[in-house]
Amino acid sequence: MIKINLLKVRKEKKKFAVRKEILVFIFSLVVLVACLLVVYFMLDREIKETLAQISKTKAQIAQYKSLAEEFKKAKENHRILQQKLNIINTLRKEKSTPAKVLDQLCIDKPEKIYFESVKKDGSKVGIEGIALDDETVANFMTNLRKSKIFKNVDLIVSEQTELSKIKLKKFILSCEIILM
Repeated sequence: MIKINLLKVRKEKKKFAVRKEILVFIFSLVVLVACLLVVYFMLDREIKETLAQISKTKAQIAQYKSLAEEFKKAKENHRILQQKLNIINTLRKEKSTPAKVLDQLCIDKPEKIYFESVKKDGSKVGIEGIALDDETVANFMTNLRKSKIFKNVDLIVSEQTELSKIKLKKFILSCEIILM
């Protein structure tokens, strides 16, 4: 009788299967490591691109901040220039007003009145002067009310004063200018 030892073949098949499993495991491990390396390099590249984009964005932010500062300075300069232009235009508009006011005062002034001072504060005019009597002051106030330049003519003070032994009326008037 012949005996066949099949155990050796089984052992060899087992060894071969184990080797095959080890090779599959090592191959799977190599493929896994390769995949992980590919993912690592892709993520690393993505991180570098993101960092580059962040630094580029920071540079743009700095540039825009400087532009915003320049714009703010230009806006402030524009506001200052606009104020200056407004003042110049106001002065141009009002440059003839004092001459017209003084001209109208001279026209409306009776002969028996002497002005001591004329003060302008905005649209108000204060007139201090000396007149021969109350009637002259009243005539002057009436003339001012009739003019197209003055309104709200009010007598603030009227008192008697003596100058070179002559009794005179010292007066203070207040009125508003319509002409502007």
